[in-house]
Amino acid sequence: MKKIKYYYNTHTLRYEKLDTPLRVRLLQAIGFIAASIVTGMIIFAIAFRYIDSPKEKYLRQQNDDLKENYSVFIERVKQLELQMDEIENRDNTVYRSIFASQPIPDSARIKDMEQKKEVKLVQSMGESELVKSMTAQLNNLSLRSAYQMKSFDEISDMVKNKEKLLASTPSIQPVSNKDLTRIASGFGYRIDPIYKARAAHLGLDFTAPLGTPIYATGDGKVADAGFNTGGFGNRVVINHGYGYQTLYGHMLRIKARIGETVKRGEVIGYVGNTGKSTGPHCHYEVHRNGIPVDPIYYFYNDLTPAQFDRILKLAAASNQSFD
Repeated sequence: MKKIKYYYNTHTLRYEKLDTPLRVRLLQAIGFIAASIVTGMIIFAIAFRYIDSPKEKYLRQQNDDLKENYSVFIERVKQLELQMDEIENRDNTVYRSIFASQPIPDSARIKDMEQKKEVKLVQSMGESELVKSMTAQLNNLSLRSAYQMKSFDEISDMVKNKEKLLASTPSIQPVSNKDLTRIASGFGYRIDPIYKARAAHLGLDFTAPLGTPIYATGDGKVADAGFNTGGFGNRVVINHGYGYQTLYGHMLRIKARIGETVKRGEVIGYVGNTGKSTGPHCHYEVHRNGIPVDPIYYFYNDLTPAQFDRILKLAAASNQSFD
């Protein structure tokens, strides 16, 4: 039932029926609708600003989880990098040194990492800064790991060739020296017999009668055999592989030939006095990776500890060399 409104007319002094014009009713309706819309917009704005929708709550939680997982990931990557550094260090300073192999320089590892393109799969993960950072670190670790596996494969081959390595390493004296009296001059700075001044002596001088056999100190291939104008006279150079090379100078006669494969203990020539020499002797040098090293540390196959200690003292004497 429609509610009827009345008002008191002061002119007629009677209650009369209130009739609201259509225009007024329309304005009232429009005003109500406008107020409702504005109020709704205000409420929506407040709710949008301070109250998350279910989807926003889910995304926010997912984002928090990603941040937490990323922190864990970064920590794990740091641990893996430390482990990789330790493996690379062991590879250079332990495993390769056992087999007398040159360490791998970091520049070679980096160059190999730059050249490898197959570890690009993780690039498809996305373009955000978070994913880019993760991708870069994963690529770095993957490439370092791949290169290290390659290095371990090489070391595995060295292990298989250990017997050959041991046979090729210089490990005996080049002349028979059972009574340990034939070392006349050691490695280091000695008095030059010609110029009478201190000069670097890069090997050992073994005195012996003319014609005394000279032996190869390890398996290898003859790289040079002939007269040397640099002062060694008749000399033989043997390439043993694995970075080792030996030189035998001042021979009376050379038995070995260039390109010939020789075994440890095989006669390659005879003690002489050729070249820049002041008496019959064999000048013997050991080179490792192209650098002359003290041969005294490569006699472990034919000396007892006591004999080695004695020969070490003899070689250390500061005297005049024979060449």
